[in-house]
Amino acid sequence: SSSLISFPASSSIPHHQQKLKMEETSSSTQNPTTNLDTPQNPTLNQTTSTNFFSLPSRPPLRLTSEYDSDSNLFFNKISCKFFDNIGKLKLSFQNNKNGEISDPQLGFITKHLSLFYDVEEQNAFVKGCFGIGDSLTFRAAQDVKAQEGEVAMVASLPNPLYKLELSSTVPSIGLPKATVRFPLGEVSVQEIEKEEEEEVKRVLSVSGIVKGQVLNGLCTALYKDEALNLRYSYKDNDMAFIPSISLPSNLFSFAFKRRFSISDKLSYWYNCDSNNWSTVYKHTVSKDLKFKAGYDSEVRLGWASLWVGDEAGKAKSAPMKMKIQFMVQVPQDDIKSSAVMFRVKKRWDL
Repeated sequence: SSSLISFPASSSIPHHQQKLKMEETSSSTQNPTTNLDTPQNPTLNQTTSTNFFSLPSRPPLRLTSEYDSDSNLFFNKISCKFFDNIGKLKLSFQNNKNGEISDPQLGFITKHLSLFYDVEEQNAFVKGCFGIGDSLTFRAAQDVKAQEGEVAMVASLPNPLYKLELSSTVPSIGLPKATVRFPLGEVSVQEIEKEEEEEVKRVLSVSGIVKGQVLNGLCTALYKDEALNLRYSYKDNDMAFIPSISLPSNLFSFAFKRRFSISDKLSYWYNCDSNNWSTVYKHTVSKDLKFKAGYDSEVRLGWASLWVGDEAGKAKSAPMKMKIQFMVQVPQDDIKSSAVMFRVKKRWDL
């Protein structure tokens, strides 16, 4: 771009004026503080004044819209961050092909406080958390209309890998639930209602999960509702074998996965008690293009699906910030009722 100020060539200035101008320039360079009477650049002052009195720019808006052909509904979400990303405002709603809006919800989200308001139900849900030091955290949640909620306290033990959590419902109807977390899992103790001889009693219930390395695989033990589930997972670069058994029901099932190449993988699951099974074949062309096909014997249904955009990722990371899924479902007992469905999700940054 051309300069706004043009300077005359040195040849057009008399020789004695050139010498004087060079001396003045040299003097001001060596001691700039002595040249106090030199007028300042008015353009610089004008810019500074303009920046000082200028209004803050509008925060960027994010609009995400998803269409599901199965429900024939649009799911929309509008959000924006404000005050230098301190918080976020979010509006979500659904609309059909006629433009009728349903299920509008407003959200106000910050690091320590979240407020969600359901317009149709005229109900609010509030969540909050704060910490005291590095070892103590409090959190609370409240359903305003139902007048129900939960409060919890999480404390780090002297070893930071171990934590103790105490939580209770609001209003409280018994002892708080206690949970101890450690590197291999967690164990919880809480009061529950149990019927014994036509009488409801409150008893202590224990649940937990423990994981650990056994041989070349990972063993997981999950205990809940007086039932124990044992699961073993062996994986290498080409194969995975995952058997599991539930006690005392003795229900046994297993999963088998085989990778034929970087882009091709087959998964198979079988339940020995019900003889139900399912299988899925996956072919990955790239991160943003994937094909799947499978069959489920329990519902007697075959299906195929094509993903454009990362299946597990968000729309903002997909090409053109858009994800598309096409699916074909073929019932085994009624092939004529086969259905073609699709979902499209698009994000705009305004």
